[in-house]
Amino acid sequence: MESAYESILDTTNRRLLAELEADARVSVAELGRRVGLSAPAVAERIGRLERAGVITGYHAVVEPRALGFGLAAIVRIRPNSRELHRIPQIAAATPEVTECYRITGEDCFFVKLHLRSIDDLEPLLDRFTPYGQTTTSIIHSAPVPRRALPLD
Repeated sequence: MESAYESILDTTNRRLLAELEADARVSVAELGRRVGLSAPAVAERIGRLERAGVITGYHAVVEPRALGFGLAAIVRIRPNSRELHRIPQIAAATPEVTECYRITGEDCFFVKLHLRSIDDLEPLLDRFTPYGQTTTSIIHSAPVPRRALPLD
């Protein structure tokens, strides 16, 4: 069964994606040199990838510790009965939450957050506990940090 994206993901577009994931600031002209296309052809391909939803954005990756957020944690949340809808609302309204996923299993949500100190954890968890049970794990290290998906 062919995915909705299969028709646009030819070898050249996969190479473009790999280059952009490695350095999204690379110029269109340089991308063209790397994949053997003219700058206008690269710009058109990138536009098609954006319109098709393959490329969903460009962003800088900022080191949280540089901003004073020296502690990261994962919180799994099991909502109380009829409170499922509240968890994403609270997560979205909490600036320290950088990711929130709806998951399968005993818990329904997986939230990643960044804190300035351990003292900030309790008041943050208190936002969720009226609506469910939380289980918290402090992140010690990232043996496999965020990386690009394999494109071949």
